[in-house]
Amino acid sequence: MADKRAKRIAKFIKPLRVKPGSEVDLEADFDPRYKAGLKKREGAELLRSGVSLLAEYQARLAAQDTYGVLLCLQALDAGGKDGTIRHVMSGVNPQGVHVSSFKVPSAEELDHDFLWRYAQRLPARGDIGIFNRSHYEEVLVVRVHPEVLDRQRLPEEAKGPGIWEDRYRAINDWERYLTENGFKVVKIFLNLSKEEQRTRFLKRIDLPEKNWKFSAADIRERERWDDYQKAFSEMLSATSTPWAPWYVVPADRKWFARICAAAVLAHTLIGLDPQYPTVGDEARKELRAARRRLEEQAPEGAADDPYAAAHPVGRDGRPGGSGS
Repeated sequence: MADKRAKRIAKFIKPLRVKPGSEVDLEADFDPRYKAGLKKREGAELLRSGVSLLAEYQARLAAQDTYGVLLCLQALDAGGKDGTIRHVMSGVNPQGVHVSSFKVPSAEELDHDFLWRYAQRLPARGDIGIFNRSHYEEVLVVRVHPEVLDRQRLPEEAKGPGIWEDRYRAINDWERYLTENGFKVVKIFLNLSKEEQRTRFLKRIDLPEKNWKFSAADIRERERWDDYQKAFSEMLSATSTPWAPWYVVPADRKWFARICAAAVLAHTLIGLDPQYPTVGDEARKELRAARRRLEEQAPEGAADDPYAAAHPVGRDGRPGGSGS
């Protein structure tokens, strides 16, 4: 069953993956309205299944305490990052998931290298870390707005014409280092069309309860649409690697974007295949002794082992087919 699920998910997300070494033209290569032939009512059930699968694998990830997962979410304004996080991670244990959002760098952060503040927020083993915007801002916003680069206090020799290629290389090397140390890097770009962004901005203006989400800066950034499309295309081309590929998720339909994000993360966890720890013979002896003591404490009329009574013995001879 697990193999069938893994193959089905891998097939589903294959069109979203940026092949390492490929040259990306974002507008030509990826359709923001793509939905894989699905209908919205089918999507609701798929998302529930995906969330359930994530919950199962996240529990195993935490119990094994060997691997960590870093999910990087990138999108233009109104791309749906917050909603994706809220829906996709709705079924997991919040103790094992940590979300970091990166705003304008502080004075302390500007006193360090461009990856320093992101390294401070990396997940621990057994955890899933989510970057709501990520280190890729350093080759997107910073590239589109040269004045931001000026505030980073770089020496003149570090600000030459090859700075973006140098940053791509540094990012690829950092992500490879993380992967080799047991931290899987998952990268999703929520690909929104210009017209859908316009519609969502207007909704934020029209609905009083959404006014707080709108900023005049959003309109100014929208005027740089073509610059961002170029920056995204070059970033995807340069940093989709075998160890940390990019997935371009169509974002015009929020329900489909959430299904895709859940599928990409599930694909990663299935590939890691974390397992619950097993105990040795001595520990099993202690478990059996503890069971006997607990059974002896059963009140009159109560089952010695309520769990075993409610779960018939499985083929492996254990209550419910599992356990000690």
